[in-house]
Amino acid sequence: MVGAAQFGGGTSLAQTPPSERELRIYAGLHDAAARGDAAEIEQLVAEGEKPNIQDANSRTPLHVAAFLRRHAAAQALLRLGANANALDAEHYDILTIAAVNNDLDMLNIALASGGDARAIAGPHHDTALIAAAHRGHVEIVRALIAAQAPLNHVNDLGRTALLEAVVLGNGGRNHAATVEALVEAGADVTLPDRYGTTALQHARTRGYSQIARILENAGAH
Repeated sequence: MVGAAQFGGGTSLAQTPPSERELRIYAGLHDAAARGDAAEIEQLVAEGEKPNIQDANSRTPLHVAAFLRRHAAAQALLRLGANANALDAEHYDILTIAAVNNDLDMLNIALASGGDARAIAGPHHDTALIAAAHRGHVEIVRALIAAQAPLNHVNDLGRTALLEAVVLGNGGRNHAATVEALVEAGADVTLPDRYGTTALQHARTRGYSQIARILENAGAH
């Protein structure tokens, strides 16, 4: 199972993968997606099952495949008409699920099938890029930048991907590389959070010297 997602200031509501109970009672496409059975998915859709059917938490079979890293199942569902941008009950799409999971293969499958890197997702109006930057998932960040994800989107907590990488990161190698990737892509290093504190000020306060140097070299103050 995946770890809970937190993008908070405090924290946001968590992404909720299917529970063990839900997995036991799933039938049809949800069950086939959970097991990663692409052949059964093809058969069920051919027999008339709808690829965007939702469970009680508005998860489509594609959401289930994304949560459980079932790549072949996701590809089959997308090929057969699943909506790459569908939102579950907590307003998460599969791009953001893949970003939290650090699942680059799933992210690329989604992007290749119409997944929108600019989409707003989650209860705090985040993006997949914000979710990935928060966690220091560098390759995911780079892939989303290449897919034209919005660099300076501000979520409901008043933070951009750059601010999240500093405020919610640990200052280590992955978060430094994330900050560097965002800066090189043109993220605005001067934008403050809703309290007026910039990414550089946060980095200095936390003693993140490498990140502070990256920001200073990019003209932050």
